[in-house]
Amino acid sequence: MIPDSDWIDALATARETGDACVLVTVAEAQGSTPRTAGTKMVVFAERFVGTIGGGTLEHKALEIARRMLDEGRAVSELREFPLGPAIGQCCGGHASLLFEPMLPEADTLLLFGAGHVGKALVTVLADLPFRVRWIDEREAEFPAELPANVRAEVTERPAEAVATAPAGAFFLVTTHSHALDFRVTEAVLRRGDFAYAGLIGSRTKRARFEKGFRKLGVDSDPLVCPIGIDGITGKHPKTIAVAVAAQLLQVADARSKAAADPTAENERSAAG
Repeated sequence: MIPDSDWIDALATARETGDACVLVTVAEAQGSTPRTAGTKMVVFAERFVGTIGGGTLEHKALEIARRMLDEGRAVSELREFPLGPAIGQCCGGHASLLFEPMLPEADTLLLFGAGHVGKALVTVLADLPFRVRWIDEREAEFPAELPANVRAEVTERPAEAVATAPAGAFFLVTTHSHALDFRVTEAVLRRGDFAYAGLIGSRTKRARFEKGFRKLGVDSDPLVCPIGIDGITGKHPKTIAVAVAAQLLQVADARSKAAADPTAENERSAAG
C-alpha cells in the first residue's frame, strides 16, 4: 500500500528541483470506482507517485498527464470517465479526474528580433523556464510553428512593448537595425526594474550606444553587451544562443537563491 501522503512529498520535491509534473485528483466518484474522491497521484515524465486505483483508468490518466507535460500545457482540465466496457473496466461507476499541471515557475522574457539569432534563441529556450514574447515588425520572419512557451508579436513600434512587461522581466535586444536596437534598449534602461537587459553586439557597439545614452541622461551600467557567458566566442547563431541561454539561467538562478535566502545577500553586502 502506497501511503496517501506520498503525493505531498512528491510535489514538495518537484518544487525544489524544478521538475514539471501533473497532479491528478479523483474529483468525484459515483457508484463502484477503484478509489474514492480526493485520491491523488503525481505524474512525472518518466515516473509517477501514488495511485488512483490502477487498471485502464489509471493508464489513461497517465497518458493524458504526460501529453500535457509534452505539450507544456499549464491549464487544468476536468475529464469524465464512465467505468464500463468502453474503457475496459467493469466497475460500472463514474469518475471525474482533475488534471493540474505543476510547471516550473517561468520568467518573462521579451526577445526583440526574429532574425537568425532570434530564431536560434527561441529553439534553445523552448525547454527552459521562460515565457517568451518574441517581438518583431516583420510578420514573415516568424516560423509557422512556435514552441509552447513562445508567443510571437508583430508590431510597428517594438519599443512600446517594453512598457507592457512585468517588473523583473528579462529583455534581449537582437533586432535587424542598430537604430531600433538603440530605441528598444533605451526604453528598457529607462524602466530600470528588469532582471536582465541584454543587447547583441560588440564592445565597440556598446561604447557607441553608451555615448548616445549619456547624452540622453540614461544610465547604461546595467546593460549586458556583448551578451553570453564568458569563454564562448563563436559567432554562429546557435553558438550565441547557447551562450546567452546559459547566461539567462545564471541570472535566474541567482535571483531565485537571493529570494529564497535574502539574509545571505544582506550579509554579503554588509561584508563588502
